Amino acid sequence: MKKVIKLFIPIFVLGIFLNSPVFVYGQNEEEVNAEVKEINSQIQAKKKALEDIQAQQEKYSQTIKQKQKEQASLSNQLSILDNRLAKAELDITAAETEIDRTNLEIEKVNREIAGKEEEINKQRDNLGNVLNLIYRRDQVTTLEVVLLNDSLTDFISQLKYLEDINKGIGESLDTLKRYKSDLEKSKVVLGDKNKEMENLKKDLAGKKDSLEGEKGNKAFILTQTKNSEKEYKRLLAQAKQEQEQAAADIASLEKTVRAKIAQMSGQELQFNDNGLIWPVPQNTITSYFHDPDYPFRYIFEHPAVDIRAGQGTTIKAAASGYVARAKDAGKGYSYIMLIHGDGLSTVYGHVSAIYVAEDEYVVQGQAIGRSGGMPGTPGAGPLTTGPHLHFEVRLNGIPVNPLEYLP
Repeated sequence: MKKVIKLFIPIFVLGIFLNSPVFVYGQNEEEVNAEVKEINSQIQAKKKALEDIQAQQEKYSQTIKQKQKEQASLSNQLSILDNRLAKAELDITAAETEIDRTNLEIEKVNREIAGKEEEINKQRDNLGNVLNLIYRRDQVTTLEVVLLNDSLTDFISQLKYLEDINKGIGESLDTLKRYKSDLEKSKVVLGDKNKEMENLKKDLAGKKDSLEGEKGNKAFILTQTKNSEKEYKRLLAQAKQEQEQAAADIASLEKTVRAKIAQMSGQELQFNDNGLIWPVPQNTITSYFHDPDYPFRYIFEHPAVDIRAGQGTTIKAAASGYVARAKDAGKGYSYIMLIHGDGLSTVYGHVSAIYVAEDEYVVQGQAIGRSGGMPGTPGAGPLTTGPHLHFEVRLNGIPVNPLEYLP
């Protein structure tokens, strides 16, 4: 018994050291770090590829801007479309590269999480073994230890061992807490990366739709014009006339309908308290208000924002109000105009279907029609740029930037 007691503590301390979480962690951490280093190298390669793609995209953008400043002609417009097509293809490549990069980052975080979980489990096992040995050691009373040791020096040495063990347990608990804290942070990062991945996939789908729209736009122009400069000029004149007529009608209706509402109700129309909502799911803006890059700016200023929306997307009333115009122009430019309180009105252009009638009152969020814009389809009008919703906000009849009113 005496020999067992004397040998027990040194062996016990040696066992703690050999199975120490720090000792084991050093080996595992090295493996994890090597894997993470390799993934980081791949991530950097993807970032470099993205930079190269963005440089090419910028060249196409500059060419498009230059062409848009030149005189309107069929050859010029086709050149713009070719550059837009090339840029759209690069947009898809960039989105796919970004998805690959994010996948690598997710893999890296997963490796880190797996390593931390493994270390936490080892740490728990080690602490369990230590506590179990301490419990067994505590079954021997202090008096027995004194009587069974050759001298007081041996007894004091064992007490010192116990102090070292307790200190080691404290340090192990601190390390365990740190591992768990790091693990929780890594899981938050992983959650963010997964959300980013979902957004990137949606963005990729939108870019693929945009590419198809650009292809359809070019094919439509070639079909409509039959490569004739004269026919292209005629289409431009038609588009300009439609837009000017729509702008004149909207300006006239603004005053007429408000006066009619005031006469009927004896008071002005009230605006809903919660402001405007997005008429279609919030998505990419393809052309901004008075956008200098608008493809047909040489015909008219763009008085709206174009919101990417798949052909046939449900359009909702951005605010409650009266239907001032619900114009079905066949395959010409079709639109819906709503009059709201506080001098505001909204216009929804390139609609492929209309669900409301003029003089009808609609509530915010009510379905009023479906989006369009696909070349050659109902409501699109000539020279449209693909599926989208043309959305205007007017204040006292004057076009204003919709993004200043949308949430």
